[in-house]
Amino acid sequence: AMAAPLKVCIVGSGNWGSAIARIVGNNVQSMQKFASTVKMWVFEEIVNGKKLTEIVNTEHENVKYLPGYKLPKNVVAIPEIEEAVQDADLLVFVVPHQFIHKLCDQMVGRVSQKALGITLIKGVDEGPGGLKLISDIIREKMGIDVSVLMGANIANEVAAEKFCESTIVSLIIDRLVVFQSLKNTVYQQLTVLDCFDWVRLLGTLKNIVAVGAGFCDGLCCGDNTKAAVIRLGLTEMIAFAKIFCKGPVSTATFLESCGVADLVTTCYGGRNRKVAEAFVKTGKSIEELESEMLRGQKLQGPQTSAEVYHVLKQKGIVDKFPLFTAVYQICYEGKPVQEMISCLQSHPEHN
Repeated sequence: AMAAPLKVCIVGSGNWGSAIARIVGNNVQSMQKFASTVKMWVFEEIVNGKKLTEIVNTEHENVKYLPGYKLPKNVVAIPEIEEAVQDADLLVFVVPHQFIHKLCDQMVGRVSQKALGITLIKGVDEGPGGLKLISDIIREKMGIDVSVLMGANIANEVAAEKFCESTIVSLIIDRLVVFQSLKNTVYQQLTVLDCFDWVRLLGTLKNIVAVGAGFCDGLCCGDNTKAAVIRLGLTEMIAFAKIFCKGPVSTATFLESCGVADLVTTCYGGRNRKVAEAFVKTGKSIEELESEMLRGQKLQGPQTSAEVYHVLKQKGIVDKFPLFTAVYQICYEGKPVQEMISCLQSHPEHN
């Protein structure tokens, strides 16, 4: 008997979610294994007097978060999360990490335990037991298998169909095709590094470094200084991973696309860098800039720096992470931005 076609649901529809929906929507149409309709959960809001879901379903474009790029007609926007995920075989999570708890609570009981999740969410969550990875939260709350996908990708470039280092398309699709028969296998050729807990941390920590890079841009420091931020940022990322991760940390992974490439991309592009530069030039608060510049998207870097700072403080090792700490103090404690530079000069790396 033919296996029933697999149903895909994309949980999230912002910049990233819409870019991924284009890719998945186009791909499932040519593959017998998949149901042709891809459901996309859209947080309902009113844009130009119309419901966003209505706009997506009639104009096939997310005019708010990914304007200028058409979505395939088989991608259907659904405002109720319960309805969107009902009977899905594969869930692709792309929402800001602040929303994941609430969404998982709403999805419990709607999704079969045989379903598979793929998360593209950057971020960690600070709970009573310390840091928790987003994939673990989904896994625990929903009881489904979750793998993690990261790499050097900026949503608009993905949408523009530029080649991305982790070639998301084949990754997601291969993952979908094989997930039924081969659960829990790590596909080396796909560099799906979900065997290592801490790889997921990299995607989060790099946002802090990007904020530092943005501060340097705001101070017009030049590329040498920015290179120092990136290099020292990477050493702090590695040191952090070694302290907080279960199991061995192989430095080689930091040279994969999810490490260095992702870090460099984010420090030269990306919203964390952009907002941090504006923070220096305008003197406005992070919150103000977030609402002005990001049209409702959330900034991950500053918030992550706060989460990381609290954890470092608990362990009494703040002084080992001057770059992470400087970013936190500049964002939240009114420390002058120039301290970014002195933190580089006095970095324990150099002494």
